[in-house]
Amino acid sequence: MITEQQIRTVLDHPVHDADGHRIGKADHLFLDDTTGKPEWVSVKTGWFGTSESFVPIRDARIVDDHLEVPYPKATVKDAPNVDVDGGNHLSAQEEHRLYDHYGIAWDNAWHEANQPGDGGWAHSGDGTAATGAAGAAAATAGTGARAGTAADQDDAMTRSEERMTVGTERHEAGRARLRKYVVEEQQQRTVPVRHEEVRVEREPITEANRDAALAGEPIGEAEHEVVLHEERPVVRTEAVPVERVRLTTEELVEQETVTGTVRKERIEAELPEDPPATGKDRRR
Repeated sequence: MITEQQIRTVLDHPVHDADGHRIGKADHLFLDDTTGKPEWVSVKTGWFGTSESFVPIRDARIVDDHLEVPYPKATVKDAPNVDVDGGNHLSAQEEHRLYDHYGIAWDNAWHEANQPGDGGWAHSGDGTAATGAAGAAAATAGTGARAGTAADQDDAMTRSEERMTVGTERHEAGRARLRKYVVEEQQQRTVPVRHEEVRVEREPITEANRDAALAGEPIGEAEHEVVLHEERPVVRTEAVPVERVRLTTEELVEQETVTGTVRKERIEAELPEDPPATGKDRRR
């Protein structure tokens, strides 16, 4: 069990489980009402220490620069939320819930606390076991535990305040994708086309064509055929690559202002009033 001399080294130090996983940071130490010995430590967990879990400290130990507790990280983070009254006091009912969560039997805890010698952590200051109503209550959390710090052992009072730490979390803001599909559009092109037309030409008989004109039968029937041609437009298509398209991301930085609430302790001194002056002024 952590001794009184080690109390000063507990607060504001990391808390690890037995496997070395960091659980959080020790925030408050709770002392047993009867014995004044360390009973519980509250651990700040979660983002920016926004959650607080209670864990038994009597089986904890200090390793190097951190506090090690014999419970898995998940068990500590899943500890029930308990209420602490205005006097930083943990009630019996709340402490009972915590013992149930950590699987600590009440009867076994009481017997262990009242063992003879140094093993009985609930012994009173005169060496006798706290077997009365108050002692049993202390061992079994009947009177609860009260928050304490190293300042409880001297004449000074510690003033604390919360510091706001701002960070960022990465979240999915949306998705972009490329999708290829086919559309049809009408296009027009103008192309020249040619065709043949027939016409009748008549020429008189001359010396130049007389022989050709007399080559056939002088009188008879004849037929001559001419084949006409024309061009028609033909449309053909071919697929050709025209560009490459890809998605890229660009990271932009902009300033965003966040607002949070922090708590600060204030210490005021209540001083006795000066006694009334008698006859002459009192010099200081």
